[in-house]
Amino acid sequence: MDTVKTNGITLAYRTWGPEEAPPVVLLHCRGADGADWTPIAERLAARPRRVYAPDLRGHGRSDWPGGYACEAMCDDVRGFLAALGIRRTDLVGHSLGGTVAYLLAQRAPGRVRRLVLEDVPAPFPLDPPRPPAARPEGDLPFDWAMVEQTDGQRNAPDPVWWDHMGRITMPTLVIGGGSSSLVPQAQVAAVADVIPDARLVTVDGAGHLVHETRPDEFLDAVEPFLVG
Repeated sequence: MDTVKTNGITLAYRTWGPEEAPPVVLLHCRGADGADWTPIAERLAARPRRVYAPDLRGHGRSDWPGGYACEAMCDDVRGFLAALGIRRTDLVGHSLGGTVAYLLAQRAPGRVRRLVLEDVPAPFPLDPPRPPAARPEGDLPFDWAMVEQTDGQRNAPDPVWWDHMGRITMPTLVIGGGSSSLVPQAQVAAVADVIPDARLVTVDGAGHLVHETRPDEFLDAVEPFLVG
């Protein structure tokens, strides 16, 4: 693993593939870290691609600074790209990582060539709100404050997130996990509908962890999309 300073913190990250190959950045879901992408990253790297998988703030070996707004995570990733000299990249985000990815695509569209959102809900307020979660006992591979704060933003997301979906102008692939996912698939479809140049692929029966439970079908959709 390597580390980089960005946005006042240190992010840890993993890499695969030749340095000169076209870049793709993979953003993990809440509670995971960049290693979650290893099987997918290894296959993408063989194309070849230069694959980067950072641990988001509050996760894994990156800093746990105590503040976990999705906007801060977006700024982290933007700084990550700048620090590594990545002017433009393909960007793949799963769940929380997908929220961070679409915020970056809204705020810095010139940085993102193609965008993949895996089972990412539309930023609609939850009704009823998600109740406070009980912290598991023992050590955790992530900061529990991150769970509390991201739950708060999931319950009441900034309306600007939805209002600015039209700023996502790059080709976008939205992947849903079907009816077995914990994410309402109507919300996944809403994301695809509102982004101007987006298409939706549903992997029925995959659930929320599409790239883990159905890696072949995930890559069957993602790889040709990224080649375009």
